[in-house]
Amino acid sequence: MTKFTVVTITYNAESVLQRTLNSVLTQTYEDVEHLIIDGASTDGTLSMAEGYKAKSDASENGHKVIVRSEPDDGIYHAMNKGLTQASGDYIVFMNAGDSFPATDTLEQVAHRCHLNELPTDSLPAVLYGNTNIVDANGNFLHPRRLQPPAKLNWRSFRHGMLVCHQAFYARTDIAKNLQYDTQYKYSADVDWCIRVMKEADRFGLPLTNISLVVANYTEEGTTTRHHRESLRERYKVMAHHYGQLSTFFMHCWFAVRNIISR
Repeated sequence: MTKFTVVTITYNAESVLQRTLNSVLTQTYEDVEHLIIDGASTDGTLSMAEGYKAKSDASENGHKVIVRSEPDDGIYHAMNKGLTQASGDYIVFMNAGDSFPATDTLEQVAHRCHLNELPTDSLPAVLYGNTNIVDANGNFLHPRRLQPPAKLNWRSFRHGMLVCHQAFYARTDIAKNLQYDTQYKYSADVDWCIRVMKEADRFGLPLTNISLVVANYTEEGTTTRHHRESLRERYKVMAHHYGQLSTFFMHCWFAVRNIISR
């Protein structure tokens, strides 16, 4: 059976963590590993995570839960710890405040992509789906503005990050060799997704559209709070992968598109 590793990064997140934990705990899919990578929280986050682990361990159908808490050098450093420790066939990052939209989300992902009918070395390099935006209380606001294309490749992100990080499932054997570049504070996820897709292209492996909402993303995240810095970094990432000229003209189009959509 194809195994999913869900990685949750936390730091002083007790106000939003519970819905993330609940959404993983109630997944009906059997083979799930949940890694909680905490940055030495000083609030109730760690006790909440440990209580969740105890509850899952005591459940007959509980998932494997590992809690690790220690100081880190930021979210992408913590994500690299998750990458290193992951043992599933696929890894997906579902951070504090984010959640799966239904109890059978992972079961639907496996079913729609026929994962348990394929040999491990033939599994798609990436599974990707749609995202809904929710508020700080987990209430639905609207679908994510950028929608994933029917066919995705590494060049697709020239048009923006068309797939939300939480809706991007990477094959772990590929992802482990591609650590997050911690020189980026806000956009290492964009760079990482592009590099994963480049590896998929190099090995001739498909990127499969799940055609399903697979993540609820909390609107007010680190990138949102540091929007201007994030945009500058994202421009740098895109220029690195797609070239300065292409990136410049594409951002001119982004500006026009934003004006038209108002």
